[in-house]
Amino acid sequence: MFARTERLTLRPAWPEDAAALTAALGDAQVATMLARVPHPYTLVDAIDRVQEPRGPHQPRFLIEAHEGGAPRLIGGIAVHRHDDRHELAYWLTPAVWGRGYATEAGRAVIDMARHALPIARLDAWHFVDNPASGRVLRKLGFRPTGTNGERHSCARGAAAPVIDYALDLDEDRSAMPIAA
Repeated sequence: MFARTERLTLRPAWPEDAAALTAALGDAQVATMLARVPHPYTLVDAIDRVQEPRGPHQPRFLIEAHEGGAPRLIGGIAVHRHDDRHELAYWLTPAVWGRGYATEAGRAVIDMARHALPIARLDAWHFVDNPASGRVLRKLGFRPTGTNGERHSCARGAAAPVIDYALDLDEDRSAMPIAA
């Protein structure tokens, strides 16, 4: 599955992406804001990541910016199954923070979830020390649940406090336009 927005292409990861993925997720500023990414992040970690199996109800994409020339890897976004819930997760490289890319990619994935996946709710969270991610989630329509906890971060080597969010996908399940 692929998606294209005004400035982005969302696509599956391929084995030839491993080197670029290593560089992007190898940045400590990125890794410490994620739960499952170790630091340092190695080429072996990236190869394992691009080869991870995924189910049909777990869209997982690399985010490429296609403004101003050749597409370049700037992040990733996915819907992961976590326990009995579906969670939206995303990351961007620091060079593109603050440009609205996470919101743009998030809207595309939420539209897919709303219209193509058999789920009624998406959950999300961010570490308390990453308030920018909370702003993105609120722009996407997520609301704080009021139940905050902790998540382990591989890069931090410890648990850290998080803020939990939820988005009811049934609120706007209007018909999605399609092309024949």
